[in-house]
Formats: sequence, C-alpha cells, structure tokens
Amino acid sequence: MAIYHLSVKSISRSAGRSVVAAAAYRAGQELTDERQGMTHDYSRKKGVEDAFIVAPNGADWAQDRNALWNAAEAAEKRKDAKTGREYELALPAELDAGARAALARDFAAELVARYGVVADVAIHEPGREGDNRNHHAHILTTTRTAGEDGLGAKTRVLDVASTASAEIEHMRGVWARQVNTALERHQVEQRVDHRSFERQGKEQEPTRHMGVSATALERQAAREIPGREPVTDLGKQNAEIRERNRVLETARKAVEKAQELFSGLEKRARLAVGLARKIGQRMEREREAERQRQELARQAEIRREMQRQAEQRAAEEAQKIAEMERQKQRQQDAEQARSRGLSRGRRGHGTIC
Repeated sequence: MAIYHLSVKSISRSAGRSVVAAAAYRAGQELTDERQGMTHDYSRKKGVEDAFIVAPNGADWAQDRNALWNAAEAAEKRKDAKTGREYELALPAELDAGARAALARDFAAELVARYGVVADVAIHEPGREGDNRNHHAHILTTTRTAGEDGLGAKTRVLDVASTASAEIEHMRGVWARQVNTALERHQVEQRVDHRSFERQGKEQEPTRHMGVSATALERQAAREIPGREPVTDLGKQNAEIRERNRVLETARKAVEKAQELFSGLEKRARLAVGLARKIGQRMEREREAERQRQELARQAEIRREMQRQAEQRAAEEAQKIAEMERQKQRQQDAEQARSRGLSRGRRGHGTIC
C-alpha cells in the first residue's frame, strides 16, 4: 500500500557537513567543494534513478550543480551556518518511474514557487537489502532565494521557530495532496494522509525512528541470516509495535466486517419496513376507496328513496285532488238534480190550479 513519508533536515556547518558533498552523494556525481578544496566523487554510486534541478525563472545559472552548491557555501560566512535544507520523500511504489519523477518534480516546483529557492532533486531506487518498494527522493534546496544574478536573502520563514513548524506542516499537506492526486490519476485506490495516527483518530502506534546506525546493523544481520529476529533494541521495539498494530488492524477489520454485516441487515430491515409501509399505505388507499364507493352508493340509495317518497307523495296528492274533484263534481251533479226536481215540481203545481 502507498506509504506517506516526508522529513525535513538542515545541512549545517556546525555538524561538520558540506552541502556540496551532500549534493554530490545524492545525485551520484563528482563535485568539488571550492571552500574546502575537496572533491567528492560519487559517480560510481548505484541506485540513482534520476537527478535534476528546478530553479526560479531567470536563474538559469543554477542548473549547473557544481556552481549552485558552491554559491550556497560561498554565501554563508558563519561557522554554524545552514547551507542547505533537505526534504526526503517516499515515492509510491504503485507508480512507474516516469510518474514518480513527475511527482517529485511537482513538489520541487511547489518549494521553488513558495520560497523562491533552488531545488536539486535526486530520485533513488530501493536499497538491495531493504524494502523493494522504498522508492524515495532527496530534494536539496538552498536556504536563500535565487535570481538571475545569484543567491539573495535568507528564507527566514523556515528558520524561525514561530513560523517553521507551520510551514513544514503546510508542505506535508501539499505533498499528501500531490501523492493522492497522482494515485487517483493512475487509478490506484490507496491514499496517504500526512496527519499523525492520533490526529486521524486511529489507535495504531507509530514505530520509532531507527537512525542510520541501527538500520545498518539490521541490514547486516538480515544479509547474514535472512528472516532472523531484529538484533537492535530499536529493531525489537519496532517489531513489537508492528505486531501490536497487526493485532489492532485485525481487530479493526473484524469490527468493520461486523459493522458491514449489521449495516447490511439493517439496510434489509429498513427495506422490509419500507415495503410493509408501502403495502399498508396501498391497503389503506384501497380501504378508503371502498369506503368512498360505499358512501356514494348509500347517498345514491338515499336519493332514490327520497325520489320514491316524493313521487309517492305526489301521487297521493294527485289522488286527493282527483277525489276532491270527483266529490265536487258529485256535489255539482246533486245540485243540478235538485234544481231540475224543483223545476218540475213548480211546473206540475201550476197545472192543477
């Protein structure tokens, strides 16, 4: 898996170091330190995959490695001066050589743009005795800005404690983003994180820094007896830490698997509940539709009953009216009959007289 690593160190005269020698070793070249009058020849060094210089616009003179680092030495007068700054980067083994070189160049360009310095990049292959995934880059930068006429002012923002920590943390974040972008571009699923395990909320325990001496002893022991137990105290401590982390990682994966299983069951339960709710809602809609149909039928029956009663009342009323008309007619007939009877009686009485 992709591993995150970025460390920053200073090349200082107080430690007896020469930035010319450091540049020669990392680039695998022969350079002469004019201040000390010493030639450092590492041209036979194996494992240097690529080396190149990234400089600000106009500082073309800095492309000469020998001129660049002798200028860096000449610009400092103090016995304890910092003559260079080194960024050590772990390059993803998941990328090919061209992509790793492009990634290192992008980070160097970011340093140049942010601080105005020159960046000398050396890409190293994994060591023969170590992890064969340990592709890495060494980026030496000047401690002064660079321009057309040479080196200028000191980059104090990286020397003062109040700002150096924040700047380094910023660049660590930049490197993490650049690595992740490169991994995504090349369709690699893994991602890196520049934050500590604690800041990431992980329980994983970090291993201790081995250092040059302990690392050399461990490599020598591995050459003599491959697969043997660590021989240094730091190596043993790191082996114990890795074992604890392995146990923690196994437990974490088991918990994640259980959570995934529970999440799947929970999802299926939610789907079942949702389906039951939909069925219930559909049944309720059907019941409501049935109630509405029954209510409409009831109202229709009521209207028909009211119509029947109205028609019955109308028939009864018409019957009453007809009966009244018949009675009236009978009365009229009776009246007429009496009137005719009286008329005949009067006529008969007159004849007798």
